[in-house]
Amino acid sequence: MRTLRRSFKSLGLILKRWRSMKIIDSSHGDFPSFWKETLQRRKSAFEEVSERVKEILEKVKRGGDEALCELTQKLDGIRLEPHQLEIKKEKWVEAEKEIDPSLKEALFRAKKEIESFCLSSLPQDWMEVKEGIIRGEVFRPVEKVGLYVPGGKASYPSSVLMGVVPAVVAGVKEVIVVSPPPPRPVLLYAALISGASRFFQIGGAQAIGALAYGTESIPQVDLIVGPGNLYVQAAKKLLYGEVGIDMLAGPSELLIFSDGSTSPHKAALDLLSQAEHDEDAWVILITPDRSYAQRVLEEVHELLYGFVRKEMARRCLKENGFIIIVRDLKEGMDLVNQFAPEHLELHLKDAWQWFGEVKNAGSVFIGEETSVAFGDYCGGPNHILPTTGAARFSSPLGVENFLKRIQFLSITGEKLKELAFVGMRLSEEEGLLGHRDALLGRLKDG
Repeated sequence: MRTLRRSFKSLGLILKRWRSMKIIDSSHGDFPSFWKETLQRRKSAFEEVSERVKEILEKVKRGGDEALCELTQKLDGIRLEPHQLEIKKEKWVEAEKEIDPSLKEALFRAKKEIESFCLSSLPQDWMEVKEGIIRGEVFRPVEKVGLYVPGGKASYPSSVLMGVVPAVVAGVKEVIVVSPPPPRPVLLYAALISGASRFFQIGGAQAIGALAYGTESIPQVDLIVGPGNLYVQAAKKLLYGEVGIDMLAGPSELLIFSDGSTSPHKAALDLLSQAEHDEDAWVILITPDRSYAQRVLEEVHELLYGFVRKEMARRCLKENGFIIIVRDLKEGMDLVNQFAPEHLELHLKDAWQWFGEVKNAGSVFIGEETSVAFGDYCGGPNHILPTTGAARFSSPLGVENFLKRIQFLSITGEKLKELAFVGMRLSEEEGLLGHRDALLGRLKDG
């Protein structure tokens, strides 16, 4: 892939590279090949780790808590005994004492915004009643849910809120949080205020296996949700069918679509806000305005000097940072929908009008003032979103993920006779005569 990108540069596809981020010209003849390679390169390479993950899952399935402790010592360098896997609620309460009051207030306010959004999006039971027929749907919560919260380079109390709150609003009885050891007190406090049921200090693919199979300490769940690294996502993929999952979430993505009329400084701030997540994150600006593109690039360069997570952001921008110059806004929107970004910001004069053209995106931030950071923390919509193009066919985490639709039907009287003849004819066509006889029996009884 590096060879391919070098060949594009030599042909003039890359108009400018300033230390890291690249300006790309969509009118260049090689752009279609470059764009195709870019879309393919985003796909998480689950196959690269799947064999190793299978071994981990098999160990957990056979060895239970003992296997979890062995894997934690081997992979995380932390020694735990089985009785230490669960962090009891007394520790959650104690953790509150270590949290700064301003952080407690911020977490509580974020929780309330997420909760309000979830309550507004809660689906309602419905029923259609006609002569001789009653039909509809009811929604019932999943019984037990496991939430994976990443650790390692950073820990995310916001992910606890984003995973637990919609489950609680949906009516899930038991929400079990797992996170690599040792969890910071702020994670325990977030679990406390969001309504989680239990918390286990276990991470990686082994945590997903424990939730799917159950161990002596960790209950088997019906659904696993939450972000995580390649091993975590590979485990979710391998266990799908054994247990439900929300989605396969890859590295963070931000695409800003601008007409050039908005602040280049704000665009640069938001691009860097996502670049600091992970060196594998994707940050892209699409605009028809070359002058604006240059100003954004300069702003990114200036901001990097004082950036706290400078090296991580620089690596991200070097590999996956692009500014694409398009012929017009229509072409730009076509590229937006092809990329199907996790996060999409609309920096346009007519942002709401262009929002109507968005077909594929996880979450959309309308207007240059609405930074993606609001969505990451406290705007209300979830930050656990489809990545790697999955927004073409899937949706953000929400209360719907924690609910099952159950359909119901009752038929009597003349409607029974009418539909029995329809069903009998169709069952005969398909050679399922038992179905025909079942319907015929209702006619004879009538």
